[in-house]
Amino acid sequence: MFITPAYAQVPGVGGGTDMLMSLLPFVLIFVIMYFLILRPQQKKVKAHQELVKGIRRGDTVVTSGGLVGKVARVVDDNEIELQVGEGVKIRQLRGMISEVRAKGEPAKEDGAS
Repeated sequence: MFITPAYAQVPGVGGGTDMLMSLLPFVLIFVIMYFLILRPQQKKVKAHQELVKGIRRGDTVVTSGGLVGKVARVVDDNEIELQVGEGVKIRQLRGMISEVRAKGEPAKEDGAS
């Protein structure tokens, strides 16, 4: 009486391919996500890092807060000093620079003859 139902539950031949076919959609979703979402985002982050690394004195930049200013001096690897008006200078983190509008020539040092 109990033996017949047990035989009915034995998987047929080729049960391993069913598991492979059930995992295939998940693999395809991951591959599509990688190429449509993750890879372009990684390229964008890398381009922003190069942009921030290349900032130098005299460049006109836009901050993530919307301020437009000219780079007065580079403080260190993480900060720059922006001139946003006559006699108005602020310190800004390099990572918060969203755009470099105009590449300027490095200004001459004061006191150099």
